[in-house]
Amino acid sequence: MNQALRAHPINTEIAASVQDPQLTVELNRFNLEYNLSPHSLSGDPFGRTEQEMLAAIRRINQHAASLGGELVPIGILPTLRRSDVGAHVMTNEPRYHALSNALLKQRGEPFSIHIGGKDVINLEADDVTMEGANTSFQLHWRVPAHRFADYFNAVQLVTPIALALASNSPSLFGHHLWDETRIALFKQSIDSRSPNHKTWRHPSRVYYGNGWVRNAWELFAASASLYPPIIPVMSEEDPVAVIDCGEVPELAELRLHNGTTWPWNRPIYDHAEGGHLRIEIRSMPAGPTAVDMCANGLFIIGAALAVLNDIDHLTSILPFHYAEHNFYRAAKYGISAEVIWPHKDQVQLQAVPLLTVAKTLLPRAREALQQTAVVEAEIHRLLGIIEGRIENAITGARWQRRITESYFKSQSTDEAFQSMLSAYMANQKKNIPLHEWTLSP
Repeated sequence: MNQALRAHPINTEIAASVQDPQLTVELNRFNLEYNLSPHSLSGDPFGRTEQEMLAAIRRINQHAASLGGELVPIGILPTLRRSDVGAHVMTNEPRYHALSNALLKQRGEPFSIHIGGKDVINLEADDVTMEGANTSFQLHWRVPAHRFADYFNAVQLVTPIALALASNSPSLFGHHLWDETRIALFKQSIDSRSPNHKTWRHPSRVYYGNGWVRNAWELFAASASLYPPIIPVMSEEDPVAVIDCGEVPELAELRLHNGTTWPWNRPIYDHAEGGHLRIEIRSMPAGPTAVDMCANGLFIIGAALAVLNDIDHLTSILPFHYAEHNFYRAAKYGISAEVIWPHKDQVQLQAVPLLTVAKTLLPRAREALQQTAVVEAEIHRLLGIIEGRIENAITGARWQRRITESYFKSQSTDEAFQSMLSAYMANQKKNIPLHEWTLSP
């Protein structure tokens, strides 16, 4: 953002100045992506990630300052205006233009966005840069290939709880919408399906899932069968010949195609290190602080491990439709949502407050993590942050909304959002966990 706390389209200039191979540009010119170093689930992996994140933010900010800019880790910039988004802010990279043109061509008409929360917003767009209003904290988790389905289903089951506790995107263009407005905005802003279809309707390329998973293969197979390729780039590799030579194929076409579908938890095939599978956890927003993002990451892994050994039973008694229901309720209502939650010791499903589930899941996540090689100090510190949010019923989305509404009493809408963002940044720079932020402006 610039000194007026508005979107500042200078990502290519910053990337050129910083010269860090871990820093890349994103779709919109006011967004950057930083690829953090991988760590094993031992010692203090998220503590190391937190320190790397803080160091990267400091270093990039030094370069951004010379261009009148500053980084803000947040799901959606609260001061973003409709005029800040459009073809004029698309990063000038061939892949982004190709992606936007292909999706728009498939749709055959402008993208339509309708999101209803406390306020309602209706928009149309002729390109995909509305999607670039979103930023996230994405976590890759390498899991055992022979148990991929169990791990994937466990992550799917607990994602709604983690998403609600991490929510940090309550507004768009001055409108209070969902606690995680990103979820609705992302899906609608790149929906290539024609609303005037005359044959069967393809599923959205942004989705929660198509059912509980039996194996990793079906996820890649479904992606290939359901979604037309939009970037038809071919490699010269013959995968069968590579396998016949006892080596691991790159499968470049599959990986490229997989990157043009956007499930909220995405399977990743990687030929590196003899080949492996990862789960890319994509639903959590950026911010509020480095330590909060690391707490979110440790919690969702711990929660998934907590249900892992019961996952066959839990997915048997919870039809996938209700897991998807939980996800969108969590995105819309945050910690006020009710979810349909299975329990291994009861037969009947029932709707329960999401916070009630979070309270019971947190100690189980702690116990599951204690069975790993993660040190107790890391577990205690980061899950203590999640506990603080639960006990205080506070999230980034709730904090933003409450502070903004306080400023509404004496300021215009634009001024209130700017004042809130200024207070947000003051806390963010100190890396103070969200639940310790004051609720008075």
